[in-house]
Amino acid sequence: MEATEALWQSTGIANMQWGQLIMMGVGALLIYLAIAKKFEPLLLLPIGFGAILSNIPVAGIAGPDGLLGLVYHVGIETGVFPLLIFMGVGALTDFSALIARPMTLFLGAAAQFGIFATLLGALALNMLPGFDFTLADASAIAIIGGADGPTAIFLASRLAPDLLGAIAVAAYSYMALVPIIQPPIMKALTTEAERGLEMSQLRPVSKLEKIFFPLTVLLLCIIFLPTAAPLIGMLMFGNLLKESGVVDRLNKAAQNEIINIVTIFLGLAVGSKLSAESFLSLETLGILALGALAFCIGTATGVLMGKLMCRLTGGKVNPLIGAAGVSAVPMAARVVNKVGLEANHHNFLLMHAMGPNVAGVIGSAVAAGVLLAVVGGQ
Repeated sequence: MEATEALWQSTGIANMQWGQLIMMGVGALLIYLAIAKKFEPLLLLPIGFGAILSNIPVAGIAGPDGLLGLVYHVGIETGVFPLLIFMGVGALTDFSALIARPMTLFLGAAAQFGIFATLLGALALNMLPGFDFTLADASAIAIIGGADGPTAIFLASRLAPDLLGAIAVAAYSYMALVPIIQPPIMKALTTEAERGLEMSQLRPVSKLEKIFFPLTVLLLCIIFLPTAAPLIGMLMFGNLLKESGVVDRLNKAAQNEIINIVTIFLGLAVGSKLSAESFLSLETLGILALGALAFCIGTATGVLMGKLMCRLTGGKVNPLIGAAGVSAVPMAARVVNKVGLEANHHNFLLMHAMGPNVAGVIGSAVAAGVLLAVVGGQ
């Protein structure tokens, strides 16, 4: 009988709790969205599977000595995985549109307003019972508005590691929902005539300009905001690998093998934090709500800055490209192009939208650096 009892107590059924079942369901939902709806499948699939693994009773896969626990410690707590992702993003990114039209940098900057507005919103939630966000927690939550998953993970691992799972899921979920969230906001803030504005072709960008761009951005980072150097530095290093033209093997590795391997383990490690005891709380619902608010505000402020530029340039800038200032690359730019084509079948905005889109990547990293400098030292 004792042997039978011991065998029963070692099974998952005997140890399963309702919270674990719910979180396994959440993991299954993420996998469904990745496969059936193709919502950020490269990350939602491993995050969803990691969520299921981390909630298996007795196994301890996400514990300190479990596989996912060790992966989390090595890659997330140290901040290595997000930085390697940024190197791969840099190697995949063409900054030509931003170099050709530097003023679109302001669109990327304007779209980051949602980050700082949501920081105040997170602190305001403390007036409601059940919420107790510190300034560090609020800063980590607010970065969701940048629509940049690696930046959100990097900052959360530094400022609010206990909230990392909810922040990461919110960030990638809203990135995946860009085609649903952004168009209504874009259409509400612009007229049919504004959406139909055609922009002039971008000037050609020389190879020398492309090589000097990452070095110049890094120099500015060193001078003005060294706390953003880990993110900016790896982004610009990856881009230099691409634009230098002399390290093709390294560039291909950064674009393919390295970023793919890191993406797998980063997704599993984030999923390991979706355990029932840490995720099923009122604070998680608050984070999801604040993340949606941050994303909407960032989209709106980007479009409003685009409208201002449209006025100042006499109609040479289509306001829609401001929505691409959130750093969901290249999805936000594709959404801008789609909405522009709906208003004018000859209106191709994809390359124009890539300027503020890649500026948003830099902007979110700068915002993270600012928050880390101001809050991280407290």
